[in-house]
Amino acid sequence: MGIAPLLFVSLLATLIDLNDCGILYPKNSITRQVLSLDGLWDFSLPKVNQSGCNTEEECFEDSEANDEDVKLMSVPSSYNDVSTNAKIRDHVGVVRYHRKFFVPKSWKGKKIWLRFGSVCYAARVYINGNFKTSHNIGHLPFQVEVGDILSFYGHNDITVIVNNTLTTTTIPQGEVETLDRPVVLYTTEETYIDDITVTTQLGGNGSALVNYGITVEGNDIFTQQVSVLDKDGVQIASDNYTLNGTFEIKNAKLWWPYLMSDQPGYMYTLRVSIYGNDDTLLDHYEQPFGVRELTWDNTTLKINGKPIYLRGFGRHEDSDIRGKGLDLPLIIRDYNLIRWIGANSYRTSHYPYAEEIMDLADRLGIMIINECPAVNTEDFSDGLLENHKQSLTELVRRDKNRPSTIIWSAANEPRTKVNTSEQYYREVIAHLKSLDNTRPVTVVNSVNATDDHSGQFLDILSFNKYCAWYDDDGDLDVIIPQLTKQAEAWHTRHNKPVLLTEYGADTLEGLHFVPTYIWSEEFQTDLMSRHFQAFDELRAKEWFIGEMIWNFADFKTAQTYTRVGGNKKGVFTRQRQPKSSAHLLRRRYWSLASLLENAKVPSDLDNYVIVKKTNAKDEL
Repeated sequence: MGIAPLLFVSLLATLIDLNDCGILYPKNSITRQVLSLDGLWDFSLPKVNQSGCNTEEECFEDSEANDEDVKLMSVPSSYNDVSTNAKIRDHVGVVRYHRKFFVPKSWKGKKIWLRFGSVCYAARVYINGNFKTSHNIGHLPFQVEVGDILSFYGHNDITVIVNNTLTTTTIPQGEVETLDRPVVLYTTEETYIDDITVTTQLGGNGSALVNYGITVEGNDIFTQQVSVLDKDGVQIASDNYTLNGTFEIKNAKLWWPYLMSDQPGYMYTLRVSIYGNDDTLLDHYEQPFGVRELTWDNTTLKINGKPIYLRGFGRHEDSDIRGKGLDLPLIIRDYNLIRWIGANSYRTSHYPYAEEIMDLADRLGIMIINECPAVNTEDFSDGLLENHKQSLTELVRRDKNRPSTIIWSAANEPRTKVNTSEQYYREVIAHLKSLDNTRPVTVVNSVNATDDHSGQFLDILSFNKYCAWYDDDGDLDVIIPQLTKQAEAWHTRHNKPVLLTEYGADTLEGLHFVPTYIWSEEFQTDLMSRHFQAFDELRAKEWFIGEMIWNFADFKTAQTYTRVGGNKKGVFTRQRQPKSSAHLLRRRYWSLASLLENAKVPSDLDNYVIVKKTNAKDEL
């Protein structure tokens, strides 16, 4: 097949070719059609006795689950959260999803791609009884061309065998998930746009440079047109000669984070069209991008030359019933709450989030620490290393064009105290930086700075610390000295910017104690207030660049006597209603926005209590 190579020039940095192919988001266009396979699928657990199964599918026929309450399962969703059956809720192993579908007759002769937004964690896909592909990393999309085995004159069958079993070499090494993001079919011609890469940098006198590289696959001889459109769809630049090059935008509108500008999240579009010899349009794709430039040194992280102070959350894709399944109304609600509270960022803890969630971060100007699905990594081995590298490759390939992604996170709470972790993370970080050196890299650590073996390879030092909760539970007086000491230790050892990515306390909504007591709403707010004091002491040292509370909202966990219905560290409940702590955090984040970015504070931030100054006459 003829492949136009991905080659382009950037004065700052380049993104290299990412593995075998692109993973462009499926969009309807004048050349492409998208057919959703979301909806109700047949669902079953394997037979209790699988002896005598001749095929993988036979092991699910007349499954015991067919007599239970989940013969049908919605896609996307997490089956663990939908069922009323404890056996299904707690199931670890393989399950079977199956449905029938039709393909339009007009699609015959085109390439037809089957794309999964995410299957957690291993998937084997069969079309009309034929094994077609497999994928072993959760939370990231994969696709396969299936046009050769589809029927255009009757129904088609699709079966997905999902395995949520994790081992010492899977990424991550422990969690239970399912088929939780959209499944679609989409079309292209035989010659099609396979991948698009965009990087930007600031020029002089308000201009910006937009570097682009486009990969085309197919046998046809083609010509191309590449254009830049502004937010209103007006063409401002065009080139008919090359699939890799640079545009200069005069008076560029920059991508700014929320509350750093009155126009946050400004997005341009790179429009790419390719034509055959007879001027027939072969493919057309529109890639959004933002113009912004990240720089960093040993004390600061800057966007467009201005220092960033991150204020936000660790989060989870999690809600009642849907679990981690994609839920568009929930996404809108979450972003409304993020803006209401005055946050400017969050971390995709501890896995890449759905592309639809990331799209809104781009458009709203919410900064993202984009984390690969490597949690509590230990038992370091060559097999684990290769899977870890592959997860990073797939993550960067998917999100490389997103202005909202400002930091890559290579892991959450790995066992970097172990000596063997040093060589492991030397290779992991080198691999990540080979994929993209336009963004800083971090690892979210939970070990002491003096015990860690990863910090020397990183650009940003991120750590989690639960003073007065997991350490010295209930003792609020330890927070300021312990937190400041740990942050200073990280900076002193490596001379790099420091960020606190997790702190907090479990809180049962409606539980109140005076005086304060752990698990109460009063304890959560008192703990936060002490942290705020520590943060302000650290901010004065200039190398402390942000604070992120754990967690945005309560979320479901495995059953344990230390959890009351799940992890309750959210400032919002799992149903997205505020605890007392949400109002306190709102006053903190908006005050920081006013102080650091001159943002206008909402009028309802503080309720009226009493007039602060009187003209009362003192007669004594």
